[in-house]
Amino acid sequence: MTATTEPILEVDGLVKHYPLTQGILFKKQIGAVKAVDGVDFTLYKGETLGIVGESGCGKSTVAKMLCHLERPTAGVIRFKGEDITRLSGRALKAVRRNIQMVFQDPYTSLNPRMTVGDIVGEPYEIHPEVAPKGDRRRRVQELLDVVGLNPEYISRYPHQFSGGQRQRIGIARGLALRPEVIVADEPVSALDVSVQAQVINLLDRLQSEFDLSYVFIAHDLSIVRHISDRVGVMYLGRIVETGRDAEIYDHPTHPYTQALLSAVPVPDPEARDHRERIILTGDVPSPTDIPSGCRFRTRCWKAQERCVREVPALAVPDVFRAVSGPAAHDSACHFAEERQVVPAEGEHGNGPG
Repeated sequence: MTATTEPILEVDGLVKHYPLTQGILFKKQIGAVKAVDGVDFTLYKGETLGIVGESGCGKSTVAKMLCHLERPTAGVIRFKGEDITRLSGRALKAVRRNIQMVFQDPYTSLNPRMTVGDIVGEPYEIHPEVAPKGDRRRRVQELLDVVGLNPEYISRYPHQFSGGQRQRIGIARGLALRPEVIVADEPVSALDVSVQAQVINLLDRLQSEFDLSYVFIAHDLSIVRHISDRVGVMYLGRIVETGRDAEIYDHPTHPYTQALLSAVPVPDPEARDHRERIILTGDVPSPTDIPSGCRFRTRCWKAQERCVREVPALAVPDVFRAVSGPAAHDSACHFAEERQVVPAEGEHGNGPG
């Protein structure tokens, strides 16, 4: 399926802070965990937006807010132009039908006491208008067939399936209400590598078959590149670089993105010997004590006094404003510059830098 220029999901200034309190009877707020601290992105109809970053950067919190499993502290989420951030009741129920989630762990996201038929068919109990009672068993069996499972498995329990099969059950449940957007929160991270490829190919096929748009969250850069049309790189609650997959992977401009890409395994020994490896020093700052200015400056080799004072905007860097082509994409860095850290196919040099 080809992505369009029609926005289906727009996120503007999304924030989620969890208060830190002290005391038992009289609780006093002493701070906050800034899990997500100002995220902006647009998902276009028919495309896959990959969100990548290390553990703890806020990816899964963004996913939960998109599906209304968490209420934002601030910011706006628009679905087809309508602000859905503060919806409740029937209005929220209608939106949830169109934005479904596939969870990370297929072992804990399925109720072990429910059969596959009950798990996949449960959305019809919440939205009975989608499928009449007499037709639900047939619809569940059709969904199992669509995701590559035997429809006769409808009476089995989750413990009778492998990890990959359980994730297929989770995908079938997500498809039950025919949503327009699926938020996939690291859907293959708990699976074996060979099974990961099968699930990714399944998601790719289902996107065309069901006219879906994906927000695909992961920490594996190679998987994100395979499935995504555009990519957003998150660090400590914010997106620090965003662009089309080729722009991010072949022409990274933010130091954090460059460091992430330099750690990607390269199968070709000769290419591996010639690539530039960037080793970051220090630990990721605590989300309760975010550094001033650029939040990556405490680990960045380019950091200067300006990075302490000013928060860099997520925009096309000045050095590329007059340049057309793949280098011109948004990056939240005062000193952004293109740097090839992984040799392109057939090349064994360090590239520009």
